[in-house]
Amino acid sequence: MNGGAPTIEHLLRTEAPQVLGALVRRFGQFDIAEDAVQEALLAASRTWPADGVPENPRSWLIRIGYRKMVDLLRSEQARRRREQETGLAELAMREPARDAGPPPNVDDSLTLLLLCCHPALSPTSQVALTLRAVGGLATAEIAHAYGTTESTMGTRISRAKQQLARAGARFTPPGADDRDSRITAVTRVLYLIFNEGYTTSSGDRLTRVDLTQEAIRLTRMLRATLPADDAMTAEVTGLLALMLLTEARHAARTGDDGELVPLEEQDRTRWNRDLIREGTELIDSVWPLRRLGPYQIQAAIAALHATAPSPEQTDWPQIAGLYLWLERLTPTAPVRLSRVVAVAQAYGPERGLALLDDLNRAHHLDQNPLTHQRERAVRAHLLQMTGNTTGAAAFYRQAATLTDNHVEQRYLHDKADHLDPPDRR
Repeated sequence: MNGGAPTIEHLLRTEAPQVLGALVRRFGQFDIAEDAVQEALLAASRTWPADGVPENPRSWLIRIGYRKMVDLLRSEQARRRREQETGLAELAMREPARDAGPPPNVDDSLTLLLLCCHPALSPTSQVALTLRAVGGLATAEIAHAYGTTESTMGTRISRAKQQLARAGARFTPPGADDRDSRITAVTRVLYLIFNEGYTTSSGDRLTRVDLTQEAIRLTRMLRATLPADDAMTAEVTGLLALMLLTEARHAARTGDDGELVPLEEQDRTRWNRDLIREGTELIDSVWPLRRLGPYQIQAAIAALHATAPSPEQTDWPQIAGLYLWLERLTPTAPVRLSRVVAVAQAYGPERGLALLDDLNRAHHLDQNPLTHQRERAVRAHLLQMTGNTTGAAAFYRQAATLTDNHVEQRYLHDKADHLDPPDRR
């Protein structure tokens, strides 16, 4: 069976967690098995385009993964335990029944996601390990996506695997007492991956479609592993709906020159109606269950934006109410700033500025390193709405100095220069 490069790439990423699960279950060593899987994926990416995809690609990958594990275990033969494990691996290679991997109905995706998002790891390490072990991305790809070097990212992933070993993490489903909290950690990691792709933290590009698409793929995978009546399914469905509805605007977020186009100025005919339809159907399917969590509320907000025929016809009062509800569930600085914008759109910029001042006094949004830049940008926008162009320009310029994304920087400077041209100052 032959396949083009995109088909092969998708197949490899789909099979990666299943192959890793098969190796870990056989040998119980996540760190070595994960390295072996990466070697097997690399071998497939070199071989399959020329020779064709084998009839049973999972068995092919598992077989190569076994061989790579033997090589990796042999490299540490100084320790008796490693030598014994090498012997076990060689025996496994001789047993045809083991080449087939797990039964077809076994899906290790959720167990792997939970392992990669283990509470012993930092959020950054959780993201990196998830992209590599479950997403099948090479270390160089992850490093490029996050604007760092391959060696730095490799060190980060290696340390994450060492931390898992020290924490005694096992390749087993979590107990009933911490299962939901672990799945919540997985959704947070997938959300972080999507957000980094949607607006990159630095560099010359506003977005990284490879990351947003990978986050969507992994969230689909997570949802598929959960029973329909599972308590977590509604919120995971909400997360998937939120990603789809947000990604639907991707083509309209930048102009032909690559510059940022704000929501109210976007050409809505360029929005992806298929993604909007799927996203709204997903959120509509779980909203009546009344198991509402933060992702479902955000998805409902995104759906109101996506289905509004024009900016003027957006239901801003309902959006403001949903943000108030969201703030009660997740009282974070980004949510509070989003509520400020919604209130200003629904009830006027003066109300928005008053709310922003109240929130700054209570929560110091203007001093929070994570939201300082956006607080300046929001204040600039509200001042512009009131007609205070000079004040707005000053805050736009402040906001521009607080972001490392060059597309955002140019957009904010352009806004400032349009309101208060340099030759007028």
